[in-house]
Amino acid sequence: MALAFDEFGRPFIILREQDQKTRLRGIDAQKANIAAGKAVARILRSSLGPKGMDKMLQGPDGDITITNDGATILEQMDVDNQIAKLMVELSRSQDYEIGDGTTGVVVMAGALLEQAERQLDRGIHPIRIAEGYEMASRVAVDHLERIAQKFEFDVNNFEPLVQTCMTTLSSKIVNRCKRSLAEIAVKAVLAVADLERRDVNLDLIKVEGKVGGKLEDTELIYGILIDKDMSHPQMPKQIEDAHIAILTCPFEPPKPKTKHKVDIDTVEKFETLRKQEQQYFDEMVQKCKDVGATLVICQWGFDDEANHLLMHRNLPAVRWVGGVELELIAIATGGRIVPRFQELTPEKLGKAGVVREKSFGTTKERMLYIEHCANSKAVTVFIRGGNKMMIEETKRSIHDALCVARNLIRNKSIVYGGGAAEIACSLAVDAAADKYPGVEQYAIRAFAEALDSVPMALAENSGLQPIETLSAVKSQQIKENIPFYGIDCNDVGTNDMREQNVFETLIGKQQQILLATQVVKMILKIDDVISNSEY
Repeated sequence: MALAFDEFGRPFIILREQDQKTRLRGIDAQKANIAAGKAVARILRSSLGPKGMDKMLQGPDGDITITNDGATILEQMDVDNQIAKLMVELSRSQDYEIGDGTTGVVVMAGALLEQAERQLDRGIHPIRIAEGYEMASRVAVDHLERIAQKFEFDVNNFEPLVQTCMTTLSSKIVNRCKRSLAEIAVKAVLAVADLERRDVNLDLIKVEGKVGGKLEDTELIYGILIDKDMSHPQMPKQIEDAHIAILTCPFEPPKPKTKHKVDIDTVEKFETLRKQEQQYFDEMVQKCKDVGATLVICQWGFDDEANHLLMHRNLPAVRWVGGVELELIAIATGGRIVPRFQELTPEKLGKAGVVREKSFGTTKERMLYIEHCANSKAVTVFIRGGNKMMIEETKRSIHDALCVARNLIRNKSIVYGGGAAEIACSLAVDAAADKYPGVEQYAIRAFAEALDSVPMALAENSGLQPIETLSAVKSQQIKENIPFYGIDCNDVGTNDMREQNVFETLIGKQQQILLATQVVKMILKIDDVISNSEY
């Protein structure tokens, strides 16, 4: 594309290879962009809420993912359209920042785009619509702040945290075990949380899965679980009061860094070399024994001779342990990662109450549990399930629950779920629209209507009459002036979300509204789309 000027100095654009480009301008461009955004939102709409449906996605190499997590669905979809990619980014940023509400944010953005299309048909300028949405989002966020409730919890009384995590797990495939999984997630977060600084480092929570067993067998281990076993089958399977040497140096004779060749032409020379190697191994094992190590965990492998020697000297060892796992073991046991044998000292050893090897079912698969660590700041959630897809989906569900618990530790405010917060915001935004004299008030009312799309989708997915249900709940909120009434998705018999214990985090809900508004504003401001014609 190039800019040129005619003889009167008026600028015009020259498009190179025009036959290979397509161009949409003005209202057509906006309509096309809105259609793309709506198409993505329509895919996720049926996955919203506790009765939401799952999607099955097949990857390019044939592997299958079954999930109803919005971020995962959009991540796995092969999206070409640029506006659809914006919606994928929207879901991803909600996932990175909050960890939950990835489906809701896309449904919300889709509803805003749908309402914007109606306003464009009325002849309202897109910039005025965008400005109206911005005003409405501020009203909605402020109103959320007003209706939010704070609740107190501590390490001993964490029931409110569990209830909120159960809300996020109720929309997942694992909802039959939501109580136990929510408790596991909350205990894991509280184990690694710094409550004074109100900070949680989720890297210290390792989520490990193993096919076999049932979902109810999922457990929380106050320590580290690694998918390895002892290097020699005759080494002890359980070590009490372990002193662990964590090594990143291999159990093998040192090699020069440059290219080298060793010529051996007599038996004596070979014997000398073999004895020298054995002496190296001997010294290495002796150094570990001298500092008081009762278990060696090594990042690299070691050959049969070293393995035999370790076994002979009664020093259990684990080999080929990954770097991330080594770091977690070091954090949990209070040890130091040692890069050279010469640097081994008793202070650098990690300490654990018990290290045990556990085998599963009839398979020969074994895993190593490192428990009762000196510093139990690192924990592992160990998931069991009937198949690989189930375990992957449970991992995603646990991640959402961990993020919700972390958000509540950062900010103790909650709003009520089941669409109650959206209905309350919709009413507040609708009431605020009359205060604005310009054309923006149409956009503000449209924003209020778009907020209703979330409870509408919840009702639809639960098999209820959407319009009838929504209007009944809305009139109940207005009549009693209580913002806790939402959609009764689980058919409990009450619309009061306090009784149903359906909570959502305040920061998650605010982030949803702000992110959706930002993306819709960006899409509305595009009035010229130049793209390759194959799109």
